[in-house]
Formats: sequence, C-alpha cells, structure tokens
Amino acid sequence: MGRTLLPQEVETYYIIPTIRRYFAQFLKETGMKQVEIAKIFNVKTATISQYINTKRGHQINFDKETIKEIKSTIPRIKDTLSYLKETQHLLKFMRKTHALCTIHKHLSTVPEGCEPETVGCHHEH
Repeated sequence: MGRTLLPQEVETYYIIPTIRRYFAQFLKETGMKQVEIAKIFNVKTATISQYINTKRGHQINFDKETIKEIKSTIPRIKDTLSYLKETQHLLKFMRKTHALCTIHKHLSTVPEGCEPETVGCHHEH
C-alpha cells in the first residue's frame, strides 16, 4: 500500500488475471482440455496450467456473488470472441456491484471521497 492505483490498473493487474484463473479452473471442471482453453485465451498451455494451479491470478480472491456470476458465464464461453465478451460482462458486473471499489480500496491508497460515482468508474448502462 502507499501507492495510489487507478481503478483500471486494479482491473489490469489484479482482476483480469483472477477472472482468467476462475475461467480456466471452471472450464477445466466442465471437461474442457487445457489445450482447448489455451486456444480460447490465445495463450500457451503452460499458462493455463499456471492458472489452474493458482500460480497466476492468485493475488486476490473474489466474493461469493462474483464467483457465482463467473460460474454463470462458463456455458457461454465457446471461443475467443465469447471469452472476450464474458470478460467485459464481468468487469461491468464488478463495477456495478462495487466489487472493483472494494478491491481497489484493499490494494491501494485511495483519497477521501473516492466513490465510483464521483471518480467515474461506476457501471453505466
């Protein structure tokens, strides 16, 4: 702590890798092979192994509501396009539910009055 991170930095360095970890773990639970998951994510199979074994995307954990939402997206992930779409859906969900705000305040020094509506990182329709 001590450094002030932008909400987008929190998404890029912490939230997106964690979403990938959950996606990889849940997709594998459905029976999808690591090589197939790697193709969808456009990464190496070794990278998927690191997500599945919690060696990547492990710096934060999500609340039960967010994990439930992630699980609900798994049947819709069939290819790279749907993977991108569901990732964006989850980022919007995390803004709307203020999960981003909670994680941001946990990882970063935030100024007094830092609220999603005043900073502009709230979910927009």
